[in-house]
Amino acid sequence: MKCVICKHGETKNSTTTVTLERGETTLVIKDVPARVCANCGEACFEADVTDALLEMLNAAVAGGVQVEVRAYPVVLAS
Repeated sequence: MKCVICKHGETKNSTTTVTLERGETTLVIKDVPARVCANCGEACFEADVTDALLEMLNAAVAGGVQVEVRAYPVVLAS
């Protein structure tokens, strides 16, 4: 799939690190599944991944986290 940002590179299934901030909370999430552009490095996420990231951020804010680094939860198919 052609990158929607740079319009030159092709995106490939990969993982990336995402940093989210809200108020006093900074949450770093590693190994997030994404389609990453080989040219510019821009990452695009599926809706369910975005929803999971926002849920993780909401939980961190509610828990009073200031700075935290987490791995994206891996869900194994049964």
